[in-house]
Amino acid sequence: MDTNILLENGTNELEVLEFKLGDSHYGINVAKIREILSFQPITPIPNAHPCVEGIFMPRDTMITVINLRASLQMPPMEENGLFIITNFNKLNIAFHVDEVCGIHRVSWADIIKPDSTINAEEYGVSTGVIKLEGRLVVILDFEKIVTDISPETGLKISDVEGLASNVIRKDTPILIAEDSPLLSKLITNCLKEAGYTHQIVTNNGQEAWNHIRQFHNQGVLDEKIHCVITDIEMPEMDGHRLTKLIKDDEELRHLPVVIFSSLVNDEMRRKGEELGADAQLTKPEIGLLVNAIDGLVEKRRKFLEQS
Repeated sequence: MDTNILLENGTNELEVLEFKLGDSHYGINVAKIREILSFQPITPIPNAHPCVEGIFMPRDTMITVINLRASLQMPPMEENGLFIITNFNKLNIAFHVDEVCGIHRVSWADIIKPDSTINAEEYGVSTGVIKLEGRLVVILDFEKIVTDISPETGLKISDVEGLASNVIRKDTPILIAEDSPLLSKLITNCLKEAGYTHQIVTNNGQEAWNHIRQFHNQGVLDEKIHCVITDIEMPEMDGHRLTKLIKDDEELRHLPVVIFSSLVNDEMRRKGEELGADAQLTKPEIGLLVNAIDGLVEKRRKFLEQS
């Protein structure tokens, strides 16, 4: 199946690959997918996590295979199924699924954010739900699934400990747009450890944009926000749309925007650059995030002094 479908920049749309596990329908952002392969032999790894089936090596690239049924605590499948080969957070991982249904172009505004009753901070693995042709498709949090299996792939506060800077971080207000409760907590804790204690935390791009417009209309934007950190994948409004809204406005474009997402690969980096993002980092690079904020905050300060 061809997953190379081009989307215009900043339109708040995404392509969702729908697949099945048993009778349940799930989805994954096509931007995470490299290819889809039929089942093939796997080499088991001794003492691996129970959800890891093993490894295989198509075209000289070693790929870990995760049994998605096992990670969702579902009964084992009876047939061979398919491998969805993904790349995010600089990792190549295959997710073993039953079957693939198709690809749908949808708006982030149509994706419903699960409430805390079904998506608790530490245990939920759904980032959203969308209704397609009368059926509910659950968008899974593949980053959390991988982090639960291999915690060292996630964010670590130790990566920001001892970072020195001539920037007065505690007086620098940062606006954060991140829909994952777990990742939002990790990001805010890491930034606090680095000294960025003045934070405005939002759940998606729309909430972040509402804050920006409110502060701008009140004439206090430059006091209230010194830098924006945004994920890409978020319900209601994604990070690319948020970046476009900021950078297309002559009165706002001096506001630094850092895209901090598991989806920052070569193609996404090009899109972010076209939209005007000031920096783009993958989520394991939390130490680099702090350094990027330091530089952009200083650059913004000098710009405002000269204006």
